[in-house]
Amino acid sequence: MDVLLRILLVSPDLMATSRIAALGRDCQASVETLRSLDAAVTVPQGPFDLVLVDLQALPGDAAVIVARTRAALDKTAARPAGPPKLVAFGPHVARQRLDDAVAAGADDAVSRGELLGAFPALLRRWCG
Repeated sequence: MDVLLRILLVSPDLMATSRIAALGRDCQASVETLRSLDAAVTVPQGPFDLVLVDLQALPGDAAVIVARTRAALDKTAARPAGPPKLVAFGPHVARQRLDDAVAAGADDAVSRGELLGAFPALLRRWCG
């Protein structure tokens, strides 16, 4: 099976990373994980087609998380088509946090349930 998409998942949550990795495999996508946004952490080599940011598992302000993720992406190889889509996800009850991520520059924000339940359709929307 050829990998068609490369996804970077920013999350320290092992349950989320394993579920999203399995969903990615089903959609012919590879999922690499960045467990921390600390400056000393080595960022996986890009380019990536999509970046998923777990707002539930990452502490701090959503705007800061989005900015730090964009800064980490600057250390990866660039895509010819431009920067990858950056999508935040988190609990549906944290709607304000999801909205804050979009206001800070995320391309989209969805609930964790939506991400896990509609993964193939969302990949088509974001990368199609």
